[in-house]
Parts: sequence; C-alpha cells; structure tokens
Amino acid sequence: MNYSRTHKSFFKFTLFLFLALGFSTLASAQVLEPVKWSYRSVDLGSNQHELVFTTTIDSSWHLYSQHVPDGGPVPTSIFFDNLNGFSFVDPNVSIEEVEGFEPGTTMHRVIFEEPEPIEEYDANFDMVVKYFGNQAVFSKKIQLDSDAPLTITGSYEFMCCDDSKCLPPNDSPFSFDFYGSAAAPVQTGDVPAAQLEEGNMIVDGQIKENSSLWILFIFSILAGFIAILTPCVFPMIPMTVTFFMHNSDNKAKARFQALAYGFSIIFIYTVLGTLVAVTLGANFANWLSTHWIPNVLFFLIFVFFAASFLGMFEITLPSWMINKTDSKADRGGFSGAFFMAFTLVLVSFSCTGPIVGAILVKSAGGAVLEPIVGMFGFSLAFALPFTLFAFFPSWLANLPKSGGWLNSVKVVLGFLELALGLKFLSIADQTYHWGILDREVYLAFWIVIFAMMGFYLLGKLKFAHDSDVHYISVPRVILSIIVFTFVLYMVPGMFGAPLKALSGYMPPQQTHDFDINSIVRDNLKIANFNSSSNKATSAADLCETPKYSEFLHLPHGLEGYFDYDQALACAKAINKPLFIDFTGHGCVNCREMEANVWSDPRVLQLLRDEFVIAALYVDDKTRIPEQEWVTSTHDGKVKKTVGKKFADFQISRFNVNAQPYYVLFDTEGEMLVNPRAYDLDVDKFIAFLKRGIAEFKARSAKPPAFDAAAL
Repeated sequence: MNYSRTHKSFFKFTLFLFLALGFSTLASAQVLEPVKWSYRSVDLGSNQHELVFTTTIDSSWHLYSQHVPDGGPVPTSIFFDNLNGFSFVDPNVSIEEVEGFEPGTTMHRVIFEEPEPIEEYDANFDMVVKYFGNQAVFSKKIQLDSDAPLTITGSYEFMCCDDSKCLPPNDSPFSFDFYGSAAAPVQTGDVPAAQLEEGNMIVDGQIKENSSLWILFIFSILAGFIAILTPCVFPMIPMTVTFFMHNSDNKAKARFQALAYGFSIIFIYTVLGTLVAVTLGANFANWLSTHWIPNVLFFLIFVFFAASFLGMFEITLPSWMINKTDSKADRGGFSGAFFMAFTLVLVSFSCTGPIVGAILVKSAGGAVLEPIVGMFGFSLAFALPFTLFAFFPSWLANLPKSGGWLNSVKVVLGFLELALGLKFLSIADQTYHWGILDREVYLAFWIVIFAMMGFYLLGKLKFAHDSDVHYISVPRVILSIIVFTFVLYMVPGMFGAPLKALSGYMPPQQTHDFDINSIVRDNLKIANFNSSSNKATSAADLCETPKYSEFLHLPHGLEGYFDYDQALACAKAINKPLFIDFTGHGCVNCREMEANVWSDPRVLQLLRDEFVIAALYVDDKTRIPEQEWVTSTHDGKVKKTVGKKFADFQISRFNVNAQPYYVLFDTEGEMLVNPRAYDLDVDKFIAFLKRGIAEFKARSAKPPAFDAAAL
C-alpha cells in the first residue's frame, strides 16, 4: 500500500468533510425557522374531507392567531387561489376576497378552526394579542362538488416573534390533490400524513419523541467515557498509542493508522448495534417491553453484569478468538488497524460488555434506530482518546497512572447495574400482578444499594480486587455526599412520599402498602360521607363496580373504570364526558404524567368532578372471559387479554400505539377535542380538559336532530 498517497488523500477527504460540515452548520445557524408547517387531508366519506394545517413552534417563539387587533402583528392567514369545485361544510364560514401575492391576482382568505389561543400582553406591539406557543392545528371541512379529480391550491401566511424580536411575515404555497372516486386523496405537505397533537408528533400512527434519540445519544457518549475509566481499557491507551508511534516509518503513517484504528472501533460497535436492530426489529416491541420472559432475562443479565463488576468473576471471551484477531493485527495498514481495534473490543469485553449490554437493553426494545444510535455514541466516545493521544503523544505524560481507582469505577458501576436491573423485574411484576416488588420493596432495595455505594466510596466496604484506602480523596467525598443525599431523598418514599423525580422508574403509588397520604385521604372521604352538607357525588356512587378493580387502580385516590364499555355506559348514565387514559404498567412516561401533571390540585379537581375516568391498560396480561373476546379490525386476530383488547382498540380507533394517550369522549363515544399525548405542561393539560368540558356542554345544549321518519 502506498501510505504517502493514501494518507494524503485521506486527510484531504477529512478536511473537505469538516469544511463542508462547518459551512453547512454556519449557514443553518444564520437561517431562523422557528415555525414549521405541515398539511394533510382526511377523508371523512361522502366526498367530505378535512383540511388540516399543523404548525410546530420552537420554544420561546409565538405564532399569532387568525384574529388579532389592528396595528398588531400580521395574523395567521390561509388563502385559496379559487373556490371552484368544492364548498365549505360550515355555512357560516368567513371568506374574505383579498389581493393576491402576485399583482393583478385575487385570493380568498378563509378562517379555519383553531385551538384556544393564549391571550396576553405583547411588548413587541404594546398591546394584548392572541398567540400560540409550542404548536397549533388549523382545520376546515370541505365538500367536493363531484367525483371528478380536483386540485386545490393556495398559500398560508404567518408572522412569528419571540420576546425581543419579530421575523418578517412569511408565506408558502400548498396543494391538495383529489383523484375522485377511483382513489383516495393524496395527503400532501411538508410532512406527509403528519399530525401534531399538542406536544407530540404522530407520524404513521406512532408518537415521535424527537428528543429521545438525542437523549440516548448523549447517554451513550457518557457511557463510552465511563468505559474508558475501567481497568480493562484505561491501561491500554498508552500501550496502544505507543505501538502506533514507535512501530511506524513516519508520524504521518502512524496518524493515518490511528485514524483508521479509531474509525474501526466506531464501525465495529455500530455494526453490533445494527445487528441488534435488524434481529430484534420493531415488531417485537410490545413483547420485549411487557412479557415476563424478556424482562426477567434482562433483570438477570443486569445482576450477572453487576456481579462481574463487583469482582465475583471476570467475563472473558475464548482465548482462541482473541489470539486469532491479535495475529492479524500485525499485518499493518488499514487491515492491521482494523484487527487491532477488534482485538481491543474483545480484550476489553469484560469491562465494556456490561455497559454495552445496558445500552442495548435500554435501546433495543423493538426499536430500529435506537441500538444503532446508542452504539455509535458509545463507540465515538470510546475511540476518541485513542485517536487524540495518537495525534498528540505528549499528552501521555499528563495521563493519570493506573491504580486501584480503576477498580473503584467498576464497583460503582456494579451497584448502578444492580439498581437499574430492578426496573425490568418491576415491569414483569406489575404486568402479571405477582405482587413481589411493590413500591416500598423496590424503594427498600434502592435505599440499601445506594447506601452501600456511599459506604464503599467512604472506604467502609472493600471487595476482592480493591486496594487499601488510606485516606478519602475529595472526589470520593463529593460522590459520597451526592449518593447519601439521594438515599435521604428516597427515605420519605417509604411512607408514601410521591418522589416525583423518580416517578417514571418507581412502581405506581397505588402498590404502596403503607401510604400516609392515602390513609388521610380515606379518612377525609369518610368524614365527607358522614356529613350530609359536604357529601360529594362520584362516578362510583352512581354506576356499577369497576371491572378489574381488585388489581388495577387509579392514582391519587381517583375513582374510575378499566373497561371502555363500562365507563362509557356510566358516562351516559350520569351525563358526563369520558376521559380515556391509554396507559401501561411498563410506561415510564405514564407514571411521570401521573406524578407531575395529574397530581396538580386543579387537574385532580377537574378529573374527579367533571369526568368519568377510564384507564385502559394496553399491556395487562389478564385473560378476559370468552364472551368478551374481540376480533381485531386491524390485524384480524382474536384478542383474549385485557391489554391486547385495549391496545387493539387504540390502534384501530386512533392509529396510535404509544402511551400515554388521552382522549375525551362524549356520551356517544365521539371525540370532543384533539387527543393529547405526553407533555408535562400542567397548564396545557388543564386547557385540554377545559376545552373538552366546554365542547361537551355545547353539544349537550344542542336540540336533538329532527327525525321525520319517527312521525
């Protein structure tokens, strides 16, 4: 191989890549696009369609309502080029003919339905204006005049501001294509068939949490840096770098090999993540996340890794595999660097295996992108020091010496793996109602595990491979303070404290045997019941006993149902709207919503007094009677458990299979407002509930339709 030519070409390519990335980043940084639009059409049948425009608004920015005072901001407006071939279903629709964007043309401004805006003083215009933050959905129903193909075109115009500046008004065209009775209308727009529902993007029926991949990526990078500080990896940095610098003809060749070495590490781990993604795949998501077999297996894997980190044994690969790759590393060139990287991966497996396994278990719950992103982030951080020290060998003199502190890192990781593994056992326990890991038992384990970690950091515990601790260093003191503070934070949870910071990782509050809050709440209920002047009316006072209430419970002492038909019948009987909560035993976001949003007194008051509540668990394994089995209209399969029945109901009715998912129904089972997904903004959740109540009262106030056939 011609190393001189190869490394020059490689560096040219690398320089070009970094320049291209730099210029693209600079260009993107100069273009502000705080509001992103998408649009789509929904076929309602009988030649009726709903046109839906969805906006995603960056934090701290405002998109203004269609209704703003004169002298204020430019209102959001939707214009049609012409109104031929269709009409609006609403006979009172507001249509204004205005001058078009091109001279000599006219357009028709149509007022769409919009969500309830925020009405506040705006310093940019020195007046009270109506605006939207975070997101807004504009919709309008139309009736096509015939089955003939039709294209509807127009533009939307909008203005957006933050607290200190406003961007110039912007306009963009739109186009809806309808192909008549022969085919369904094509849903068009910047994000085809996308629907934004107050904080969550729903694409192809899946709620996309755009930040989750970034969180996993950052978590994986941190895990990669932690892996470097383990006894199997850290001592190899100077050994590997010395090999590159002393066994090459020149520095340029050594640096090329170092780059090849670093990229090979990234490639090997990313391929591992890809294999996990391909072999597991999205079809196994529900089974992996809720069935007892994978969850108990994951729990045992974490315990196995923890035992290894604590020094019980070493996880090693067969020596023949390591020797084989090590012999090929002597070839030199790119292949030599690759096999040397492969050797590092194999040799360091006893320390990196538990960390890599934790990332894959965390990310591979049936997902496709997550394992790839996780392994790429881990390997990027893992390969970085080897490459940097090869380029700057003088840094080796400042590298901390290997010693007992490396084993201390392993032991701390062992405690963490032991604590995190309990989450998987807890999911299986909740899903199958075993009752072996209730909230107080789970908390007791965590308190003991982290207390032992704190004592270990103080040198009060010693494992097999630990060195003698003659004095406590400042970093150990700081870490022990953090750990013991965390332990003290968890102690009140043993008596029923909500521990909101851990709500997503703890078993539900209702599994707690000794909950002081619930005891006080029950005593207050008895007092209110005995006082005729204060007696409250609840759904349970008027309707039958909820099914499955012997093992399913609502949080915060709320009363409700766990079966849709039973809840709807109760809502109709007492003439209240129905609040549907699609949830799951293994749903971390569901627990966070209950702990941080439902716990707000305003939310509790609305849920308790204004709604009939139905919590539909999509992962519960309880078998239902044969007469209640349902045949899915989605996949044609018979659903025989509580979870499968309501998971199918969510998918078939809303084309969504992610939780939490909140829907408000009237007494006929029709939606009142757009559904809502995971969003910890309490005020927006209250606004969602109040809009549903207002819509329910408006529908209830309408007189029944005149039925001539009944006369």
